[in-house]
Amino acid sequence: MLNTLNIKNQKGFSLIEMMVVVVILGLIVLGLVTFFTGGTKSWVAGQSQLTAQRNARQAMDRMVREIREGKNITSGSETSITVYIPSLGGNAYSVKFELLDTTIQRDNNPLIDNVLKISGEDVFEYYDSSGIKYDPPDSTTLPKISKIHINLKVDVDGDSNPDITLNTDVNLRNFGL
Repeated sequence: MLNTLNIKNQKGFSLIEMMVVVVILGLIVLGLVTFFTGGTKSWVAGQSQLTAQRNARQAMDRMVREIREGKNITSGSETSITVYIPSLGGNAYSVKFELLDTTIQRDNNPLIDNVLKISGEDVFEYYDSSGIKYDPPDSTTLPKISKIHINLKVDVDGDSNPDITLNTDVNLRNFGL
């Protein structure tokens, strides 16, 4: 009788109990991985959104700064503007901002990418000192323009819906001088 095994007194886990534990732990790990993956994707999307927003603001600030210092508009359309900027030292110059495809360029150098041109909305709008809009301005109305409205719509994720919209009005500081 000493050689017989007493199964009831053995302590441990059966194979089925171990399988149940492995399945439960697997489901918990799967849930955690899904949670952290979603969090990481959201963080990456947020970072790209912040980067695009920062770039759009920097581009807008640069355009505003240079257009504001302009004396007059030498040419303009709904997607481009050329501003004559006087200088104290006598080295006056012109600056051209233009939307080509999805890139706004400053004198043929890229300033910001992924800009949308939505039909019916102009990137640049032109007004005189009385608030009259010239769409588009011509050679007779260009000397009257004293205010430019800039409308930037930036698409970060490529779905043709603007993710960032920036608008501002710029008055020519040296207009009429």
